[in-house]
Amino acid sequence: MSGTGSATEHRSSGGHQEPALDDATATRRLRNGLISLAILVALVVGLLLAVPGLHQVAHEVLHMAVPLVLAAVLLEVLSCVCYVIAFLQVFERAPFRLGARVALSELAFGAAVSVGGAGSVAVGAWLLVDRGANPGRVAERSAVLFLLTSAVNVITLALVGLATACGILPGSHNLFLTLLPGLVGVVVLCTFLALPRFVDRLVGDRTEGRWINVLRGTAESVRDTAAILARPDWRLIGAFGYLWFDIAVLELCFQAAGGNPPLSTLVLAYQIGYLSNFLPIPGGIGVLDGSFVGMFVLYHVNASIATAATVVYHAISLWVPATWGTIAFLLLRKSRGQPLRLREPRH
Repeated sequence: MSGTGSATEHRSSGGHQEPALDDATATRRLRNGLISLAILVALVVGLLLAVPGLHQVAHEVLHMAVPLVLAAVLLEVLSCVCYVIAFLQVFERAPFRLGARVALSELAFGAAVSVGGAGSVAVGAWLLVDRGANPGRVAERSAVLFLLTSAVNVITLALVGLATACGILPGSHNLFLTLLPGLVGVVVLCTFLALPRFVDRLVGDRTEGRWINVLRGTAESVRDTAAILARPDWRLIGAFGYLWFDIAVLELCFQAAGGNPPLSTLVLAYQIGYLSNFLPIPGGIGVLDGSFVGMFVLYHVNASIATAATVVYHAISLWVPATWGTIAFLLLRKSRGQPLRLREPRH
């Protein structure tokens, strides 16, 4: 949930800041990111084939069940679709086609450029502001989108960690690997929910000052996010499906490689391993893979199978959104200069 500060600060500035990107810069970043991604993937493939200690991993990858790998690709497509649904829930007045293309463009930048979750959301905000949307409103909703997807991650971590520690879900009996992550998730979630009340007490009736505006903006974004999570709406499938379908991709990659770790192990290793994505490496190539494999080894999963499943999962989770999102971004470039026509508010 870090990273919302820049969004709320932008909102509190009164909406007069210019977007940090322009069309040429964004295009160059995405192009360079895709090139870097391709080079890094080629290096990983070369290592698998050239390093004797990794021959077993290469063997596992080459002998994966192709139908399961293709099914994993389909699940990643569904994960992307769910992100589009989540985006359109938060930016509910955005036109469907424009909103879908902006959401997919965010996924492309998140996959190919070293910007991280908050950074890719900021790219989407720039695309909307560039088409005439109100900067303050876009910044507010961008913060809510980032908080919403982050909250789903935290809720999943807390539920799976605690359920495994209590024996409800099969998995590791090591409380350090189950109870501790679950408790961390609970603490983060409770802090998230308590933040608006804490800010109200801290700020009081004061209205002036940059940090006062930042704190109030952050609290408002948290309230909006909590309201979305609490309100019955079928579109919540988007925020949860975006994460859960991606985890299902990893599950199918394990099955394709001949492994079948417990679901709780998959979820916890996935959630903890993804913390390495804060490092500014395009696509997290190498770093994320190493984190995943290290976590699976801690959970007593076979290292060769875990590495094979992780490498194929990572390739799918990068190239599906990067390819689809790049196409969406190129289509958006053609619509530059067209005024943004908002849909009528829902009643």
